[in-house]
Amino acid sequence: MEQRRFYITTPIYYPSDKLHIGHTYCTVATDAMARYKRLAGYEVMFLTGTDEHGQKIEDKARDAGVSPKQFVDNIVTGERGILDLWKLMNISNDRFIRTTDDYHVAAIQKIFKKMYDKGDIYKGTYKGKYCKPCESFWTESQLADGKCPDCGREVQDAEEEAYFFKLSKYADRVQHLLEDTDFLEPRSRVNEMVNNFIKPGLEDLCVSRTSFTWGVPVDFDPGHVVYVWVDALFNYTTALGLYNDKYQDYDKFWPADVHFVGKEIVRFHSIIWPAMLMSMDMPLPRKVFGHGWLLLDGGKMSKSKGNVVDPYILAEMFGVDALRFFLLRTFPFGSDGSFSNEALIQTTNVDLANDLGNLLSRTVSMVGKYFGGTLPAGCGPSEEDLHLAELSARPDCIGITVEPGDVACDVELVALAAGLRDRYEEQMEHFAFQNALAEIFKVIDRANKYIDENAPWVLAKDMEANSPRLAHVMYNLLETLRVCAILLTPFIPQSAAEVLRQIGACERGSTWESAAAWGTLPETVAVQRGENLFPRIDADKALKELEEIAQAARRAALPDLEIEPQLEEKVDFDTFCKSDFRAVKVKDCQPVKKSDKLLKFTLDDGTGVDRQILSGIARWYKPEDLIGKTLMAIVNLPPRKMMGQESQGMLISAVHTEKGEEALNLLILDDKIPAGAKMC
Repeated sequence: MEQRRFYITTPIYYPSDKLHIGHTYCTVATDAMARYKRLAGYEVMFLTGTDEHGQKIEDKARDAGVSPKQFVDNIVTGERGILDLWKLMNISNDRFIRTTDDYHVAAIQKIFKKMYDKGDIYKGTYKGKYCKPCESFWTESQLADGKCPDCGREVQDAEEEAYFFKLSKYADRVQHLLEDTDFLEPRSRVNEMVNNFIKPGLEDLCVSRTSFTWGVPVDFDPGHVVYVWVDALFNYTTALGLYNDKYQDYDKFWPADVHFVGKEIVRFHSIIWPAMLMSMDMPLPRKVFGHGWLLLDGGKMSKSKGNVVDPYILAEMFGVDALRFFLLRTFPFGSDGSFSNEALIQTTNVDLANDLGNLLSRTVSMVGKYFGGTLPAGCGPSEEDLHLAELSARPDCIGITVEPGDVACDVELVALAAGLRDRYEEQMEHFAFQNALAEIFKVIDRANKYIDENAPWVLAKDMEANSPRLAHVMYNLLETLRVCAILLTPFIPQSAAEVLRQIGACERGSTWESAAAWGTLPETVAVQRGENLFPRIDADKALKELEEIAQAARRAALPDLEIEPQLEEKVDFDTFCKSDFRAVKVKDCQPVKKSDKLLKFTLDDGTGVDRQILSGIARWYKPEDLIGKTLMAIVNLPPRKMMGQESQGMLISAVHTEKGEEALNLLILDDKIPAGAKMC
């Protein structure tokens, strides 16, 4: 019988020069799913990689004074780069693709040409809006308050010769795919895609650029480079060997079983990707799953917002497995989740230290103390236990309420543990990692309660009379730990392996099949005590240390600047209140003739009469960049002449010395503040 196969992917990541815990979230989830499928006997292909082309890479490389390839090489393969992070997080990917790999570039050129030859790609002129950070094209109607609907940042006008993909041709087929199948999950994402993008009218997609050069060249039309999302999406097939000789796994693993992607790129994966595959007459992936974001202080983690969380620091402080566990235990995978260091510490202390770690430590210690580390013959499962294990899938055997006692508590623990694998499998098949872990910890909680019910320390007072019962209790605890550790392997692989080692589980007792076979441990099992698996974290101390690290990082990110010392002389409140600070809108801004310092502002101050202010900021600002901005001015200063022109007030700015040179920044206000609004 042919081995079952499973192909799972993460999105290939843009090489950010500041990796954060949000980058880690999707990849850890994908790794857990891949490990689970391997455990269950599947031949798995787990792909991840980096998306290295595009205008923003070219711009960042130019700013850094290096070539685009040097820029991405440093981030991908350099110290604490993406490859280092995946190694740190114990990511078990089978393949890693870079879109700058030669075999991928050549394959993309062939794919682009095939869609062109079919008539699905044609030449035209693009005119519209472009979001450089998201590398997304938008129409005016798709913008949110004039900004990118995905990231909320400014878009820019774009007009250039380009090739277009006939996305509109496939609108009906894509809509049917989304509405009438389970191709896209969670279901809430389907309504968003259909209502926001397909029903308003799916426009043809710009799939080449001529305004920059860092991309896959269109080999039949020099000057054009392939749009980065065409380049990026087809990585899922080129990494298997489509149109290249690097690999020979396309027929074995395509179509993919599931693409795990963040919700911000669901549109590309659920609309554009299937449409291009339809154009290529290729099978579609079986599923796209759009997970939520990790939020910090109510917003998505972002370097530009300055709210990133460094996974290296967290892993070094709390351990890789604790971090992996927290990410998948705490947040439902399809929804957004609020990240905090406090929650990470609490989850680690409660679930891993108190519950799992304590159960392991107590059990192994008691076997060592009472039996010299090896259980005696005859302590294994009774016929009743084995019969109960066979019936453990029955609903009436789960969650029963019993009074403390030898048989009663055995019944509940064995029923719960022996039926765990099936309940766990059902949750994992639906990518419900949080629920799968909840099922495991129901059993761990029950095992801790089982210790208290049987009070081994009391039984041990009369070993001659109670030794068989005490040994049987210890056996049940070890067997429960064995089942739980096997199923925890996808989430905390190193720690789960250590649990199995300490309880004396051999290779035969560590398999998927044995997780459903109660009584697999030999009766004379020998334990091997190890170090405390999850030491309890001192929350106050850890949070203080994290805050000190964060403050040091903020200080390091500041430019090398000097701030003028504060004035010693105090100003009384009444004098301060005489200053009239107002919001002003810049209607026009022009350089002042014969002056290399002054700019002349025509301002709307809310009175209906234009106000003119001259400001010596020409060194730091271009006039055209300030038109339309909302600034702050003090408007009740006496007028004064500058270069023969009257200035009616003063604009408020911040002055400092940066790297030995004077620098100035105007105080620019939110555009929602109306002209004339009083500042207080």
